[in-house]
Amino acid sequence: MRFSGRRPFVLAIAALTLAVPLRSQEQNQDGFRFRTGVELINVTATVTDASGHFVGGLSQQDFTVYEDGKPVELSHFSAERVPISLGIVLDTSASMAGDKLSAARAALDRFLLDLLGPGDEAFLYRFDDAPRLVEGWTTDLSKISAEMRNIRANGATSLYDAVAEALPLLDSGKHRKKALLVISDGNDTSSQTDLKSLERKIRESDALIYAIGIDAQAAGGSTGGRPEAQARYQRRRPMPMPFPQPPSGGRTPPHPPAPPGVPPGAMNPRGPKDPIPDEPPDPGPLAGRDRVDAAALRDITDESGGRTEIVRDPRDLAPTTSRIADELSRQYFLGYQSRAGKDGAWHVIRVETRDKSLHVRARRGYVAD
Repeated sequence: MRFSGRRPFVLAIAALTLAVPLRSQEQNQDGFRFRTGVELINVTATVTDASGHFVGGLSQQDFTVYEDGKPVELSHFSAERVPISLGIVLDTSASMAGDKLSAARAALDRFLLDLLGPGDEAFLYRFDDAPRLVEGWTTDLSKISAEMRNIRANGATSLYDAVAEALPLLDSGKHRKKALLVISDGNDTSSQTDLKSLERKIRESDALIYAIGIDAQAAGGSTGGRPEAQARYQRRRPMPMPFPQPPSGGRTPPHPPAPPGVPPGAMNPRGPKDPIPDEPPDPGPLAGRDRVDAAALRDITDESGGRTEIVRDPRDLAPTTSRIADELSRQYFLGYQSRAGKDGAWHVIRVETRDKSLHVRARRGYVAD
């Protein structure tokens, strides 16, 4: 069969026309980017009731998502547990020596080897005077466990630098669901990155950030650290929701201190025979400079849809990491196509459920760049 000179040109144009949507579909599946200027915004939502228990069994119709105050149409929804790319950032400064580091190793061992799934991947950063990558992305989580046994505590606390350095690696994870877990017992003392710069980097990521602060020196809810951090902490209390309840058999989270003027025993559900100890006198701003800065940790975690927990006993690290692992397995994935364009602006996200008595925790926005 013979073709005229125009026929091959027409066929080539047709083939190119068919190839464009196929390439766009590949981008949609692999990178969640659309050549038409539409981007898929991923939102991971944690839903709890008034008692802090996880709420399952919701459908796409139970959710409404708003961008900059306007409702958007959900194009993706999942209530199933999906594989996760998890980054771990562990404080190994001198103050973590002894029971704290031992308890952190044990808690992370259980998290990695017992609570994550076979398809999950993880990496480990440690930090003291500077952040150090201990183990890059791996699905052989026993490698991370083995590396942790060789870690020794020493040096200062470069928390902000460690999180800032871990975020680009986290964003390169192969799974669409990404989370970072930070464990620290101290106030940042040696980072080149400041808190505001770190918050900007976190806004540019779609990862969930969780933090566990070990405040073993405190008998109450004090943050230690800078006076301005203490003021921020007081402004942010009470927490907007109760923490999810621990899985069966877990340790009960520490109870918060009694409000001013209320006897400690009155806040204790176990009764006056097991009183909550009185809070010790304030040691002053200099004495507490190495204490965990709970307000700074919440500044790091809250906009991402994650959260911060403060523990007063290293033994509580295990049930606390178990609660976080449980939460990661019970979340909802929501996706919608935004036409905001790459304007470099911060776009506010709000997620609500049809049942207004439920509480939803999700990322608070994204930077369209």
